[in-house]
Amino acid sequence: MYKIMIADDEGIAIDALRFIIKKKFGDSCEVASAKTGRSVIELAESFRPDIAFMDIQMPGINGIEAMKEIQKSNRSIIFIVVSAYDKFDYAREAIGLGVMEYINKPISQNAVADILQRAMQKKDLERSRRSNDLLIKEKLETVVPVIENGLIYSILFQENYAQESENFKQLLGIEENYGYIMVVEYGDAAESGHLTNAVGASVRLQPNYTELRETIKEFFPGIVGAMMANAVIVLVPCSDEAAANEYEERVQVIETARKMIRKLRNKMDAQFRVGIGAVRKLDKAGLSYTEAMNSFQYTTGSVAHAKDLPMECSYEEDYPIQTERNLFERVQMGDVTGAVTEAGHFFDWMINRYADAIMDVKLKTLEFVLWAEKICFESGGSTYRFQSRHDYLPAICDFQNGEELRSWFLTKIREAAGKVLGNKEKSSVSLVERAKEYIKRSYFKDISLDEVSREVNISPYYFSKLFKEETGENFIEYVTAIRMEKAKELLSRTDKSMKEICVEVGYSDPNYFSRSFKKNVGVTPTEYKEGAWCQD
Repeated sequence: MYKIMIADDEGIAIDALRFIIKKKFGDSCEVASAKTGRSVIELAESFRPDIAFMDIQMPGINGIEAMKEIQKSNRSIIFIVVSAYDKFDYAREAIGLGVMEYINKPISQNAVADILQRAMQKKDLERSRRSNDLLIKEKLETVVPVIENGLIYSILFQENYAQESENFKQLLGIEENYGYIMVVEYGDAAESGHLTNAVGASVRLQPNYTELRETIKEFFPGIVGAMMANAVIVLVPCSDEAAANEYEERVQVIETARKMIRKLRNKMDAQFRVGIGAVRKLDKAGLSYTEAMNSFQYTTGSVAHAKDLPMECSYEEDYPIQTERNLFERVQMGDVTGAVTEAGHFFDWMINRYADAIMDVKLKTLEFVLWAEKICFESGGSTYRFQSRHDYLPAICDFQNGEELRSWFLTKIREAAGKVLGNKEKSSVSLVERAKEYIKRSYFKDISLDEVSREVNISPYYFSKLFKEETGENFIEYVTAIRMEKAKELLSRTDKSMKEICVEVGYSDPNYFSRSFKKNVGVTPTEYKEGAWCQD
């Protein structure tokens, strides 16, 4: 059904258009009309037409001004201008408004029918696009929360975050590299610094998750996770770490959180409180989450910000805290060159800043070496021995100058990072070698990725990724290559039938085996057996 409005001060023109529309399109159109500019505007507001035939010259408000007013409340309306030849200047202005077509009087039945048919097609296309847009929006409303929760989970547990971070950022339109975590908790009442009946409140509010999510986003344009127990975790991206941690910005965030809590309390049957962590790089946002959770312990108020509380160590003004963080991040990654570089920077700062406090420099050096080695032991693959470092303290005490101490320090950091890297590589190679051996022993069976990953005791997802990194082939490609080599051996050295060979190399369907052989070897099994593979 199409709603069509006719605006003309001549009754005969209105009747003519009604007749043509009824004759050509029957009951598919609902028609309404008006004769003055004002009445046309009022009719458009109540009738909400899809298509409008507009005469430019009407009493009072002319057609051009009427169209401008109608467009304010109905942007999708399609205008068709109807006018006399001597009003062409008006018509040009109308076309500038986005009018679809211009018809001269007297009106031709075929011309009106043709134009109206095209207008209907255009309206159908707009409706289809609108329907598709709504469908996409509906799907996004389902998918986006899943993606957002995936990002929250990845940040908190560092599950594939390094590999997937750019995908998450692209999917969610995140351009910032920093952010802070906000934890929104709910319960029945605040007692002794915590909210009571966490389980009951969680069950009660579960059906209200969408409303809770939308309210949070109304105040904080962030990434909202799923309900976890009696809390929702929110990541709020920021463009700059220092500016976002400044006093004025912090006060604004706290005040916004207080307003959000008031609205949540009014809308839902629960009490709320919010913990806010400091701004961090996104790959370190897990620290912000820890701060947000810990902040609840320091206050009984409804909003707690980590930067307002005595929760973190403060450093002297020029202490290179970022260099320190970079150093141990590189050690943990097994980045030998990066770790040694950062260690050198930190040692140079100590010598330049505290040249007259060599014992303090030695103590800090020992502290960093022990810390780096702790990371090494925790990475697996190394055995901790209680007396393995009995000579460290005497050694650093005996060093006579900074160069000796620096050399020892960089050597120990290099060894620690190198062992972390070696442990990772050794573990990966060992797992893959075990998997390859199992495949070679079992290729004739219907083996699967799940079966082999179970054999080496790691998850199928991680095994698949690790296997591809180490071998350059995915699991299926590797198994197929083993089977093809064995098939070629049997074809060239035995008189076994094709069916027997098919079964021996792990295929139950001879036709599938033949197709796979041709795809991977280049010739059929029969051609290979007959020696066609060596002729060209």
